[in-house]
Amino acid sequence: MIRYDITHTTVYRYKTPVTFGEHRVMFRPRDSHDLRVLATDLTVSPMAHVRLIQDPHSNSVALVQPLVSATELRIVCTFTIEHAHSGNLELPLSPGAELFPFAYSVEDRFDLEQYLRPHHDDPEGLLTAWTRQFIRTDGPTGTRDLLVQMNQHIRDNFRYETRDEEGTQTPLRTLAVASGTCRDFALLMMEAARRIGIATRFVSGYLYDPALDNEADAAAGKSEGESTVGAGSTHAWLQAYLPGAGWLPFDPTNNLIGGNQLIRVGVARDPSQAAPVSGSWYGAADAYLDMQATVVVKRVPESP
Repeated sequence: MIRYDITHTTVYRYKTPVTFGEHRVMFRPRDSHDLRVLATDLTVSPMAHVRLIQDPHSNSVALVQPLVSATELRIVCTFTIEHAHSGNLELPLSPGAELFPFAYSVEDRFDLEQYLRPHHDDPEGLLTAWTRQFIRTDGPTGTRDLLVQMNQHIRDNFRYETRDEEGTQTPLRTLAVASGTCRDFALLMMEAARRIGIATRFVSGYLYDPALDNEADAAAGKSEGESTVGAGSTHAWLQAYLPGAGWLPFDPTNNLIGGNQLIRVGVARDPSQAAPVSGSWYGAADAYLDMQATVVVKRVPESP
Protein backbone atom coordinates (compact mmCIF):
# COMPACT_ATOMS: atom_id res chain seq x y z
CA MET A 1 0.00 0.00 0.00
CA ILE A 2 1.24 3.49 -0.92
CA ARG A 3 0.12 6.44 1.20
CA TYR A 4 -0.88 9.76 -0.38
CA ASP A 5 -1.79 13.18 1.01
CA ILE A 6 -4.23 14.99 -1.29
CA THR A 7 -5.45 18.60 -1.23
CA HIS A 8 -8.19 19.73 -3.62
CA THR A 9 -8.85 23.49 -3.59
CA THR A 10 -11.61 25.24 -5.54
CA VAL A 11 -12.04 29.02 -5.44
CA TYR A 12 -14.82 31.07 -7.08
CA ARG A 13 -14.34 34.87 -7.19
CA TYR A 14 -16.89 37.67 -7.76
CA LYS A 15 -16.65 41.46 -8.21
CA THR A 16 -19.43 42.16 -5.72
CA PRO A 17 -20.93 40.04 -2.92
CA VAL A 18 -23.27 37.33 -4.20
CA THR A 19 -25.66 34.91 -2.53
CA PHE A 20 -24.90 31.21 -2.94
CA GLY A 21 -27.25 28.35 -3.60
CA GLU A 22 -26.48 24.78 -2.58
CA HIS A 23 -23.25 23.33 -3.99
CA ARG A 24 -22.68 19.64 -4.67
CA VAL A 25 -19.11 18.58 -3.89
CA MET A 26 -17.81 15.15 -4.88
CA PHE A 27 -14.36 14.83 -3.35
CA ARG A 28 -14.02 11.77 -1.11
CA PRO A 29 -12.21 8.77 -2.69
CA ARG A 30 -14.17 5.51 -2.85
CA ASP A 31 -13.04 2.92 -0.30
CA SER A 32 -12.44 -0.56 -1.70
CA HIS A 33 -10.02 -3.49 -1.49
CA ASP A 34 -7.34 -1.40 -3.25
CA LEU A 35 -8.04 2.02 -1.70
CA ARG A 36 -8.56 3.00 1.93
CA VAL A 37 -9.37 6.49 3.24
CA LEU A 38 -7.49 7.18 6.48
CA ALA A 39 -8.46 10.80 7.14
CA THR A 40 -10.58 13.46 5.46
CA ASP A 41 -11.51 17.08 6.03
CA LEU A 42 -13.66 19.68 4.25
CA THR A 43 -13.40 23.41 4.98
CA VAL A 44 -15.61 26.05 3.38
CA SER A 45 -15.37 29.85 3.42
CA PRO A 46 -17.67 31.68 4.04
CA MET A 47 -19.35 29.68 6.80
CA ALA A 48 -21.58 26.93 5.41
CA HIS A 49 -23.90 24.13 6.42
CA VAL A 50 -22.60 20.76 5.18
CA ARG A 51 -24.47 17.47 4.76
CA LEU A 52 -22.88 14.22 3.57
CA ILE A 53 -24.97 11.83 1.45
CA GLN A 54 -24.55 8.95 -0.99
CA ASP A 55 -25.87 9.39 -4.53
CA PRO A 56 -27.51 6.61 -6.64
CA HIS A 57 -24.04 5.31 -7.60
CA SER A 58 -22.96 5.16 -3.92
CA ASN A 59 -20.57 8.08 -4.38
CA SER A 60 -19.92 10.19 -1.29
CA VAL A 61 -21.29 13.69 -1.90
CA ALA A 62 -21.13 16.78 0.31
CA LEU A 63 -24.06 19.19 -0.01
CA VAL A 64 -22.67 22.61 0.90
CA GLN A 65 -24.95 25.58 1.64
CA PRO A 66 -23.02 28.83 2.31
CA LEU A 67 -24.84 30.89 4.94
CA VAL A 68 -23.78 34.45 4.05
CA SER A 69 -23.05 36.51 0.93
CA ALA A 70 -19.41 36.95 -0.11
CA THR A 71 -17.08 37.86 -2.96
CA GLU A 72 -15.29 34.51 -2.74
CA LEU A 73 -16.31 30.92 -2.20
CA ARG A 74 -13.41 28.68 -1.18
CA ILE A 75 -13.80 24.90 -0.80
CA VAL A 76 -10.78 22.95 0.41
CA CYS A 77 -10.84 19.15 0.64
CA THR A 78 -7.93 17.31 2.25
CA PHE A 79 -7.47 13.62 2.89
CA THR A 80 -4.94 10.87 3.39
CA ILE A 81 -5.37 7.54 1.64
CA GLU A 82 -3.62 4.21 1.18
CA HIS A 83 -3.64 2.87 -2.36
CA ALA A 84 -2.57 -0.58 -3.55
CA HIS A 85 -1.62 -1.53 -7.10
CA SER A 86 -4.79 -1.93 -9.15
CA GLY A 87 -4.55 -4.95 -11.43
CA ASN A 88 -5.76 -5.12 -15.00
CA LEU A 89 -3.58 -7.14 -17.33
CA GLU A 90 -2.87 -9.79 -14.70
CA LEU A 91 -6.51 -10.43 -13.77
CA PRO A 92 -7.97 -13.45 -15.57
CA LEU A 93 -11.23 -13.15 -17.49
CA SER A 94 -14.00 -15.74 -17.50
CA PRO A 95 -13.29 -18.24 -20.31
CA GLY A 96 -16.37 -17.12 -22.23
CA ALA A 97 -15.23 -13.47 -22.18
CA GLU A 98 -11.63 -13.89 -23.27
CA LEU A 99 -12.44 -13.46 -26.97
CA PHE A 100 -14.58 -10.78 -28.58
CA PRO A 101 -17.51 -10.83 -29.08
CA PHE A 102 -18.79 -12.26 -25.81
CA ALA A 103 -22.11 -12.22 -23.98
CA TYR A 104 -22.86 -11.10 -20.42
CA SER A 105 -24.98 -13.37 -18.27
CA VAL A 106 -28.66 -12.48 -17.93
CA GLU A 107 -28.12 -11.32 -14.33
CA ASP A 108 -25.15 -9.16 -15.32
CA ARG A 109 -27.14 -7.57 -18.14
CA PHE A 110 -29.86 -6.51 -15.69
CA ASP A 111 -27.29 -4.79 -13.48
CA LEU A 112 -25.22 -3.34 -16.34
CA GLU A 113 -28.04 -2.09 -18.56
CA GLN A 114 -27.39 1.60 -17.89
CA TYR A 115 -23.70 1.12 -18.69
CA LEU A 116 -24.32 -0.85 -21.89
CA ARG A 117 -26.69 1.61 -23.61
CA PRO A 118 -24.98 4.35 -25.68
CA HIS A 119 -25.90 7.86 -24.56
CA HIS A 120 -24.85 9.77 -27.70
CA ASP A 121 -26.17 9.51 -31.25
CA ASP A 122 -24.09 8.23 -34.14
CA PRO A 123 -26.46 8.80 -37.10
CA GLU A 124 -23.90 8.14 -39.85
CA GLY A 125 -22.12 5.31 -38.06
CA LEU A 126 -18.83 7.23 -37.80
CA LEU A 127 -18.15 6.22 -34.19
CA THR A 128 -19.06 2.60 -34.91
CA ALA A 129 -16.73 2.53 -37.93
CA TRP A 130 -13.90 4.03 -35.87
CA THR A 131 -14.45 1.40 -33.19
CA ARG A 132 -14.34 -1.53 -35.59
CA GLN A 133 -10.72 -0.83 -36.55
CA PHE A 134 -9.73 -2.49 -33.27
CA ILE A 135 -11.43 -5.79 -34.17
CA ARG A 136 -8.91 -8.06 -35.84
CA THR A 137 -9.62 -9.48 -39.28
CA ASP A 138 -6.67 -11.92 -39.35
CA GLY A 139 -7.72 -14.02 -36.38
CA PRO A 140 -9.48 -13.98 -32.99
CA THR A 141 -9.72 -10.67 -31.12
CA GLY A 142 -8.87 -10.74 -27.44
CA THR A 143 -11.49 -8.76 -25.51
CA ARG A 144 -8.98 -7.06 -23.23
CA ASP A 145 -6.51 -6.60 -26.12
CA LEU A 146 -9.18 -4.66 -28.02
CA LEU A 147 -9.60 -2.21 -25.13
CA VAL A 148 -5.85 -1.93 -24.54
CA GLN A 149 -5.28 -1.03 -28.19
CA MET A 150 -8.12 1.51 -28.19
CA ASN A 151 -6.71 3.08 -25.01
CA GLN A 152 -3.25 3.44 -26.57
CA HIS A 153 -4.60 4.66 -29.92
CA ILE A 154 -6.35 7.60 -28.26
CA ARG A 155 -3.21 8.47 -26.33
CA ASP A 156 -1.02 8.31 -29.47
CA ASN A 157 -3.32 9.95 -32.03
CA PHE A 158 -5.36 12.56 -30.14
CA ARG A 159 -4.06 15.87 -28.80
CA TYR A 160 -4.72 16.78 -25.17
CA GLU A 161 -6.03 20.34 -24.78
CA THR A 162 -7.37 22.03 -21.69
CA ARG A 163 -10.71 23.79 -22.05
CA ASP A 164 -12.23 26.45 -19.79
CA GLU A 165 -15.81 25.72 -20.82
CA GLU A 166 -17.78 23.40 -18.56
CA GLY A 167 -19.05 20.04 -19.72
CA THR A 168 -17.82 17.36 -22.07
CA GLN A 169 -17.80 17.46 -25.86
CA THR A 170 -19.57 14.73 -27.81
CA PRO A 171 -17.62 11.69 -29.04
CA LEU A 172 -18.24 12.72 -32.67
CA ARG A 173 -16.77 16.15 -31.92
CA THR A 174 -13.69 14.55 -30.35
CA LEU A 175 -13.25 12.36 -33.43
CA ALA A 176 -13.64 15.35 -35.75
CA VAL A 177 -11.06 17.57 -34.05
CA ALA A 178 -8.80 14.74 -32.79
CA SER A 179 -8.30 16.60 -29.52
CA GLY A 180 -9.93 17.10 -26.16
CA THR A 181 -9.64 16.88 -22.40
CA CYS A 182 -9.40 13.80 -20.22
CA ARG A 183 -13.19 13.84 -19.85
CA ASP A 184 -13.63 13.94 -23.63
CA PHE A 185 -11.25 11.02 -24.18
CA ALA A 186 -12.93 8.95 -21.47
CA LEU A 187 -16.36 9.56 -22.97
CA LEU A 188 -15.14 8.72 -26.48
CA MET A 189 -13.80 5.35 -25.38
CA MET A 190 -16.86 4.67 -23.22
CA GLU A 191 -19.29 5.25 -26.08
CA ALA A 192 -17.14 3.32 -28.55
CA ALA A 193 -17.03 0.28 -26.27
CA ARG A 194 -20.76 0.46 -25.58
CA ARG A 195 -21.49 0.33 -29.32
CA ILE A 196 -19.84 -3.08 -29.53
CA GLY A 197 -21.51 -4.46 -26.41
CA ILE A 198 -18.99 -3.73 -23.63
CA ALA A 199 -20.29 -2.08 -20.44
CA THR A 200 -18.39 1.05 -19.38
CA ARG A 201 -18.73 3.78 -16.79
CA PHE A 202 -17.15 7.18 -16.21
CA VAL A 203 -14.68 7.72 -13.36
CA SER A 204 -13.62 11.04 -11.86
CA GLY A 205 -10.76 11.40 -9.45
CA TYR A 206 -7.14 12.37 -9.05
CA LEU A 207 -3.87 11.49 -10.73
CA TYR A 208 -0.56 10.93 -9.02
CA ASP A 209 2.45 12.12 -11.04
CA PRO A 210 5.78 10.80 -9.71
CA ALA A 211 7.59 13.55 -11.62
CA LEU A 212 6.06 16.16 -9.31
CA ASP A 213 7.11 14.53 -6.06
CA ASN A 214 9.85 17.10 -5.54
CA GLU A 215 8.03 20.14 -4.16
CA ALA A 216 10.70 22.63 -5.23
CA ASP A 217 10.75 21.35 -8.80
CA ALA A 218 6.97 21.31 -8.93
CA ALA A 219 6.80 24.94 -7.79
CA ALA A 220 9.30 25.90 -10.48
CA GLY A 221 7.46 23.92 -13.13
CA LYS A 222 10.32 21.45 -13.52
CA SER A 223 10.25 17.69 -13.55
CA GLU A 224 12.46 14.85 -14.62
CA GLY A 225 11.22 13.05 -17.70
CA GLU A 226 7.76 13.34 -19.17
CA SER A 227 5.09 14.39 -16.69
CA THR A 228 1.74 12.65 -16.55
CA VAL A 229 -0.98 14.57 -18.41
CA GLY A 230 -3.75 15.78 -16.11
CA ALA A 231 -1.83 16.04 -12.84
CA GLY A 232 -2.51 19.21 -10.83
CA SER A 233 -6.27 19.16 -11.42
CA THR A 234 -9.12 16.68 -11.25
CA HIS A 235 -8.78 13.81 -13.71
CA ALA A 236 -11.13 11.47 -15.56
CA TRP A 237 -10.91 7.98 -17.05
CA LEU A 238 -13.23 5.00 -17.50
CA GLN A 239 -13.83 1.47 -16.29
CA ALA A 240 -14.94 -1.43 -18.47
CA TYR A 241 -16.73 -4.42 -16.96
CA LEU A 242 -15.25 -7.74 -18.08
CA PRO A 243 -16.64 -10.99 -16.59
CA GLY A 244 -14.18 -12.62 -14.23
CA ALA A 245 -12.12 -9.46 -13.68
CA GLY A 246 -14.87 -6.95 -12.90
CA TRP A 247 -14.47 -3.21 -13.42
CA LEU A 248 -11.09 -2.54 -15.04
CA PRO A 249 -9.57 0.99 -15.31
CA PHE A 250 -8.46 2.52 -18.62
CA ASP A 251 -7.00 6.04 -18.86
CA PRO A 252 -6.78 6.94 -22.57
CA THR A 253 -5.25 10.33 -21.76
CA ASN A 254 -2.06 8.70 -20.43
CA ASN A 255 -2.46 5.11 -21.68
CA LEU A 256 -2.67 3.83 -18.12
CA ILE A 257 -4.41 0.50 -17.55
CA GLY A 258 -4.23 0.15 -13.79
CA GLY A 259 -1.37 0.67 -11.37
CA ASN A 260 -1.55 3.04 -8.41
CA GLN A 261 -1.57 6.47 -10.08
CA LEU A 262 -5.35 6.64 -10.60
CA ILE A 263 -7.23 7.61 -7.42
CA ARG A 264 -10.97 7.26 -8.05
CA VAL A 265 -13.53 9.50 -6.39
CA GLY A 266 -16.80 9.06 -8.26
CA VAL A 267 -18.29 6.70 -10.85
CA ALA A 268 -21.29 7.39 -13.08
CA ARG A 269 -22.92 6.34 -16.32
CA ASP A 270 -22.29 9.83 -17.77
CA PRO A 271 -19.71 12.59 -17.07
CA SER A 272 -22.45 15.09 -16.16
CA GLN A 273 -23.17 13.06 -13.01
CA ALA A 274 -19.61 13.26 -11.67
CA ALA A 275 -18.71 16.95 -11.61
CA PRO A 276 -16.26 17.64 -8.74
CA VAL A 277 -18.12 20.84 -7.77
CA SER A 278 -21.43 22.19 -9.03
CA GLY A 279 -23.82 24.79 -7.67
CA SER A 280 -25.48 28.16 -8.14
CA TRP A 281 -25.12 31.80 -7.14
CA TYR A 282 -27.37 34.89 -7.27
CA GLY A 283 -26.21 38.43 -7.94
CA ALA A 284 -25.37 40.95 -10.66
CA ALA A 285 -25.05 39.40 -14.11
CA ASP A 286 -21.44 40.58 -14.44
CA ALA A 287 -20.37 39.70 -10.88
CA TYR A 288 -18.57 36.46 -11.75
CA LEU A 289 -14.81 36.84 -12.22
CA ASP A 290 -13.24 33.40 -12.39
CA MET A 291 -12.77 29.95 -10.88
CA GLN A 292 -9.48 28.31 -9.97
CA ALA A 293 -9.10 24.66 -9.04
CA THR A 294 -5.87 22.97 -7.97
CA VAL A 295 -5.08 19.46 -6.84
CA VAL A 296 -1.89 18.43 -5.04
CA VAL A 297 -1.17 14.70 -4.67
CA LYS A 298 1.92 13.86 -2.63
CA ARG A 299 3.28 10.45 -1.83
CA VAL A 300 4.03 10.08 1.86
CA PRO A 301 7.51 8.55 2.41
CA GLU A 302 7.54 5.25 4.23
CA SER A 303 8.73 5.36 7.82
CA PRO A 304 12.20 3.88 8.38
